[in-house]
Amino acid sequence: MNDKTEFDLTPLLSYIDCSRLSYQEWVNIGMALQHEGYPCSVWEEWSRSDGERYHPGECQRKWQSFLGNPRPVTGATITQLAKQGGWKPKSKIENNEPLSWDDTINDELVVVDTHYVQEEEIREPGNWNPVDEVIRYLKTLFKPEDKVGFVMESFQRKDGKWSPRNKGSHKDTVQQIIDRLKKYNEIGYAIGDYNPEAGAWVRFNPLDGLGCKNENVTDYRYALVESDDMEPGKQLNIIKSMELPVAALVHSGNKSIHAIVHIDADTYEEYRRRVDYLYKVCEKNGLPVDTADRNPSRLSRLPGCVRDGKKQFIIATNIGKKNYREWIDWIESVNDDLPDPEDLAAVWNDMPELAPPLIDGVLRQGHKMLLAGPSKAGKSFALIELSIAIAEGCKWIGFQCAQGRVLYINLELDRASCLNRFKDVYRGMAVSPNHIGSIDVWNLRGKAIPMDKLAPKLIRRAMKKDYIAVIIDPIYKVITGDENSADQMAHFCNQFDKVATELGCAVIYCHHHSKGLQGMKRSMDRASGSGVFARDPDALLDMIQLTSEAMSGEVDKKTAWRISGTLREFAPFPPVNLWFEWPIHKIDETGVLVMAAEDGDMKTLSKRSAQKRTSKADSRKNDLDFAIADKLTKGHEVNLKDLAAEFHISEKTLRNDIAKMGHYKIENLKVVSNEN
Repeated sequence: MNDKTEFDLTPLLSYIDCSRLSYQEWVNIGMALQHEGYPCSVWEEWSRSDGERYHPGECQRKWQSFLGNPRPVTGATITQLAKQGGWKPKSKIENNEPLSWDDTINDELVVVDTHYVQEEEIREPGNWNPVDEVIRYLKTLFKPEDKVGFVMESFQRKDGKWSPRNKGSHKDTVQQIIDRLKKYNEIGYAIGDYNPEAGAWVRFNPLDGLGCKNENVTDYRYALVESDDMEPGKQLNIIKSMELPVAALVHSGNKSIHAIVHIDADTYEEYRRRVDYLYKVCEKNGLPVDTADRNPSRLSRLPGCVRDGKKQFIIATNIGKKNYREWIDWIESVNDDLPDPEDLAAVWNDMPELAPPLIDGVLRQGHKMLLAGPSKAGKSFALIELSIAIAEGCKWIGFQCAQGRVLYINLELDRASCLNRFKDVYRGMAVSPNHIGSIDVWNLRGKAIPMDKLAPKLIRRAMKKDYIAVIIDPIYKVITGDENSADQMAHFCNQFDKVATELGCAVIYCHHHSKGLQGMKRSMDRASGSGVFARDPDALLDMIQLTSEAMSGEVDKKTAWRISGTLREFAPFPPVNLWFEWPIHKIDETGVLVMAAEDGDMKTLSKRSAQKRTSKADSRKNDLDFAIADKLTKGHEVNLKDLAAEFHISEKTLRNDIAKMGHYKIENLKVVSNEN
């Protein structure tokens, strides 16, 4: 720690990959450290991680030239580069400090009692075959076609330690290496000779054969967990207790063991996130990890080699959980923070108070509500109306709302359109904006992330705001997983529970109807995707369009809608009939919509079908009338059978059509005029 900075910058350096920086960026790191009062040795030690470009003594020479710089580089350069590498500021929750936008919420994730860690015995193998060790390691971690990197050459530093001399080899496949090992039964002939004082190294992720940097990694399978601050036997105990998904556990030949842990990431960014999480869990469980090992192209100790008289050997393979995902599920499930079962008799005469209503007769505070409807129903307008009703403490579609602060999360509109829409709706509702300060709008169009990632960020930002409602519009932008999968949608909906529980507020969201006609369905079955959507919330409000002859004169101005409710906490309410006249919904005061049919119901479908049939029949009769008149005018006989064949109808249908026309009759199977 130094006198100038508020916190120690040195841990942040582990998030900055020296080998990926430009020369000027590297220099800036040194200048920032000097400006913040750190010794040159900090810069020197960090620079050693770039084995290719590091030169002993260069840091000290540069350091002297930084003195008296009129434009110093500050520690902010280090924090910025560290953030790009995955570093996040420490959470303030544990200290009850106000949260900033960049703070993180840390779960306990502790499964090891560090006060009672026993040291497990680790014995060097007696009957040890170096070639077999290498082959076993390669077959455990790699596929035959994978290309793997080795560094066999080393150099001794001024402090007496040995380091890799160069990048090493990286072009041979695993199968080629194994074939040579079996052929020669000698590591030197197969891979290369090494210094037994220094040992040798291997890269634990496959490469593309073009280089050994992070960008050359072809599959982000593993991460390295290593600690030099604890006896190897205790490291082994903690690794086993944590059930880490270890592919290979290797003794380094010194004071640490190397755990090659499944990460199974698809991208470099995901790799860094997962490694950060892994290291965090390790730290919390008493295993201080060398954070300089976080890069996917990092070197680890190659088993089958000797290091200063001690063996680098495999302790175990494939221990703990099978993969990263299984381990995540386990580590989070072990930390059971579920409440204990309650004795009903103990609370029978002292029942807890119910949460007060947010929307009278519809929804309580702290509960969840889904508004479902087809496109063009004005669902977003309805939710903006609700936001205003809560902020101002007035009615929404006839239901009184509690007054309080509300957060409206806009995922669909651009910022300007969303904010202007609020003003339009305020004017349309004829409500004075006395409490517009109670409405916060979070515009996330183009920045939406899956709900399981959004939830903690939302909680963090809303923790001190005292919202009584959070409105998310619409949820299809943040759906996590397959919309038609019940278990995946259950996980998705659980995110709303987390938000409601952590913030103590109601969570209100909207979703669209499934495809097809909705009038023949129950309201609970109209929402798109899994039935979880409709069955999870405490209140489901469903919108469906109405059709009526009585509203035929209004169709150009407005549309008609009916809202019905499926409620968990309150008795059902009579359906509410509304007109949507941009930009607001208005309750139907005329009674016109009481008898209106729901779009797609049996009555509407039958009427439409009858109208369609009538229209088709009328058109056919008109064509028949023209054809008969044309033939008779020209003096042609109109044969009944021939006419029926011409129009592809039965003689019976033709007779009926002629009878309805009234001015033709049939004589001797011929059509003639009634005037004859």
